[in-house]
Amino acid sequence: MSSTRLQPRKQPRQDRAENTRQRILDAAAHVFADFGYAAGTTNRIAERADISIGSLYQYFPNKDSILVELMTAHTEEGFAVIQRHLAAGLPDSIEDTLRVFVRAAIDNHRDNPRLHRVLFEEAPRPPEFLAMLHRSEDAVVAAAEALLVAHPEVRVAETATAARMVVATIESLVHRLVAGPRPVDLAPFEDELVSMLTRYLTG
Repeated sequence: MSSTRLQPRKQPRQDRAENTRQRILDAAAHVFADFGYAAGTTNRIAERADISIGSLYQYFPNKDSILVELMTAHTEEGFAVIQRHLAAGLPDSIEDTLRVFVRAAIDNHRDNPRLHRVLFEEAPRPPEFLAMLHRSEDAVVAAAEALLVAHPEVRVAETATAARMVVATIESLVHRLVAGPRPVDLAPFEDELVSMLTRYLTG
């Protein structure tokens, strides 16, 4: 798929244009959550946004370009949350530190889980988006490794591998069990995941 087909056509320069663009994205989130990727057409998105299909195409050339915008926003918000926690300072214990990141991942998945499944299971993910996703993951893993190296409670010998395992475990389990079609109760899930990772890192 050509990268030019995924680029927004109009970069809004005024508040009105930005509001229209955001209305399209908000409408698309509802449409994809309600109808899935295949049936989430641009006509339905335009109708939900209460604009003409021609106006929609002034901003986005096709539904895949809208999906890329939604996926990118979701990924960037998750990374921004982690950066804010790192900047604010973390708890002293490794268990409480893990809880901060597990809870952040849960919060990033709990709103509109159906949309999350459409974005990351049904929709195609173009190379440009995957490259951005991998860069974000690498940055999170690097931050996790730095924390593990410096933390006195951590006992694992290979911190680089451990960091990748911790990040992948949190992301995959939260996606499957929080955003999945049969979500678990969040409080016991959070406790069990934090406990499991704490035992792994300190045992």
